[in-house]
Amino acid sequence: MSSHLARFGRMSMEYVRRRWQHREVVEKARKVVGNLPMELTSFVGRRREQSEVKRLLSVTRLVTLTGIGGVGKTRLALRAAAAAQRAFSDAVWLVELGEVRDASLLAETIAVALRVRNHTNRPIYEVLAEHLTSRQLLLVLDNCEHILSAVAELSEALLRTCPELRILTTSREPLNIGGESIMRVPPLETPDLARPQATQGQHGYDAVTLFAERARSNLPEFELTDENRMTVAQICHRLDGLPLPIELAAARLRAMSTSQILDHLTDRYELLTSGHRGAPSRQQTLRLSVDWSYDLCTPQEQSLWARLSVFAGGVEFDAIAGVCVDEWTDQKLLDVVGSLVDKSILIREEPGPVVRYRLLETLREYGLEKLGSSGDYPTLRRRHKDWFGRLAALGAEGWVTSQHGEWMSRLDREQPNLRDAMEFCLTEPGEGRAGLLIATTLYPFWLTRGLFGEGRRWLDRALQVQNESTGDRAQALFIDSVLAGLQGDTLSATALIDEAVAIGDRSTDGAVQPFAEYAIGFHMLYQGEPSRAVTHLGNALALFRDQGNTFMQLGSVQGLGLANMILGDMEQAVSRFYQALELSKPCGPSVLQSYPLWALGISLWRQGDPGEAVRSLERGLRLTRQVDDPLATAWCLQVLAWIAADQHHEKRAATLLGAADALWQQMGGENVTFSDMQVFQDVCERQARSALGTKGFEAASVRGKEMDRDAAVAFALDELPTSKRTHGGELTELTKREKEVATLVSQGLTNKVIAERLVISQRTAQGHVENILMKLGFTSRTQIATWFVEQR
Repeated sequence: MSSHLARFGRMSMEYVRRRWQHREVVEKARKVVGNLPMELTSFVGRRREQSEVKRLLSVTRLVTLTGIGGVGKTRLALRAAAAAQRAFSDAVWLVELGEVRDASLLAETIAVALRVRNHTNRPIYEVLAEHLTSRQLLLVLDNCEHILSAVAELSEALLRTCPELRILTTSREPLNIGGESIMRVPPLETPDLARPQATQGQHGYDAVTLFAERARSNLPEFELTDENRMTVAQICHRLDGLPLPIELAAARLRAMSTSQILDHLTDRYELLTSGHRGAPSRQQTLRLSVDWSYDLCTPQEQSLWARLSVFAGGVEFDAIAGVCVDEWTDQKLLDVVGSLVDKSILIREEPGPVVRYRLLETLREYGLEKLGSSGDYPTLRRRHKDWFGRLAALGAEGWVTSQHGEWMSRLDREQPNLRDAMEFCLTEPGEGRAGLLIATTLYPFWLTRGLFGEGRRWLDRALQVQNESTGDRAQALFIDSVLAGLQGDTLSATALIDEAVAIGDRSTDGAVQPFAEYAIGFHMLYQGEPSRAVTHLGNALALFRDQGNTFMQLGSVQGLGLANMILGDMEQAVSRFYQALELSKPCGPSVLQSYPLWALGISLWRQGDPGEAVRSLERGLRLTRQVDDPLATAWCLQVLAWIAADQHHEKRAATLLGAADALWQQMGGENVTFSDMQVFQDVCERQARSALGTKGFEAASVRGKEMDRDAAVAFALDELPTSKRTHGGELTELTKREKEVATLVSQGLTNKVIAERLVISQRTAQGHVENILMKLGFTSRTQIATWFVEQR
């Protein structure tokens, strides 16, 4: 009997353990993870500063880290934010502001980082504040000094309306608003050269430790010795313990000894001290390190450094070749770029399938000074504008092709450069037309990405600058009106169309008429006049077909399908949506297919085929997960709720409604785009409330609202989130290296032993373990081990 009880007890414990692991997986799926980047280099020292930031965040809601450029404010902020993540149920979110030149884009930039999208005509600040009101999160705003007033104003407003929000900023000067706690970030501690014994302890001074660690990254055999310890201490002392100059100095060990570095540094220090007496001492020190790095470059490297400063937020090789040089071969340009990477002037990044290069902001500003003094700045700015204007045009041409995904990713990456190009056009006399053309050309990107507000802002500004009554202006007005209609701003849309029609009536430009028919057709659709919409969109389709403009044909077909659906002609609507899917077929899986799948689901349901409708909507949901399309996700969830209620699955309907509503709130949109469909929403909610009762309905709705997007899609598809579940029999979630690490974790080995076995650093081993935990939705090494055994 006792053996049976023991066996039963073991079985019960195993059942409890598995249920608990399952619960942890589900809870992990709901957890918000934020967007803090992983550290790629070691973090040295700053223990006292980390503790102080932690203390300040616990007693105040706004903390500003101040200090001179290159002192390490950003690294300290990221380390402190990472350490504080557990205290914020809605995670920690980083917003990098170094590339934001227009203060009016501040709220939009924060919203994009937080994945909040605005599909209404409301100011983005209102949507952002609404999103943050009920959330407990830490917002890290990095590099605020160049738009300080805007950051101060927005931070104060958000803190007043969002009780659980805390903000950590980095800036060269305080925001100077009420409730701000200011912490000055000092340089790293350096040895006192007046006391030779102070240089003996290599771990006693953070500046020396930083130099040694970065030196080993560039020269693996480097070690602090009795022979070089004093020299290193002198280098760190001469650089005032500033991390940026120290890291640049350490990078030179590939070509110089520590003694040579010190010799060059001493010469430059004396020169700069006598040559910049009027500048603040902190600028002298920082300029010392950058001037010195510049002088160590060859004339070709110096020239390219200055020219690269024209790019914002990073650049790819083809843009460097197209903007910066004419006379060099690709091989020569690659050699110089590679040399700048080796010298730590350029940062090499690989965010996806391509390599990008980026100048640190301090080095970019320095390069702009050199470019200005050379007289080449105006020429390079125009070349930059022309190149990215052509890139936008090529993207529009390739939008409905097999390269759609690549173009979407490329334009995503190039947003800082495209904004810079448009800003130049709209502020430089004589360049207004070029700015208008770029803004118009980017319509497919803004429409597909749901960036209606940003598209309208650039078009509005361009239309103010370029006010001649031309065909280009009419086309821009029509496009602007469509974006306004999508945001529900019918008054603005009407005014834009009226002006465009007046210009079009006088224009002989054949490109204007199809856009006129298209814009008027959608305007009629939003105004509740589907019969007139059919006429105009039909005309637009014929004209765009003659021009070979596939993207605008696709838009016209989808508009026709929606108009037919609203008119009750389901057979024609279904035909149109299948036609749209066929037109988008060359793109492969893309957001261009998610919208017709959503609309097709509605039409099939109304046609009396709920099974096929659900299959279309589920296909759309899988696609939105694959291509990151929150707008179509919300639409598909909403229609699945309507169908669930129609089939008397009221609890499921209420949960789906809640999930869709949460997504709409995050994007700042309305839960029904066309007024003619409001009846389905009303019937669904009324039926679910009647069947479940008010309390039951609210409970199910809240459950849906508490899901993140992945969890909501998983619920709709009756599955666990893809990123949180295991796949029977094989480790398909993990990379080859992660599988090796998981094997060793299952053997009970520590990160240190794993690092030794695989000949990698302990920090790298730790990073692999963290990636495995995140991918599998686990919280402990024991869960990894259990999962691994089950897979085997």
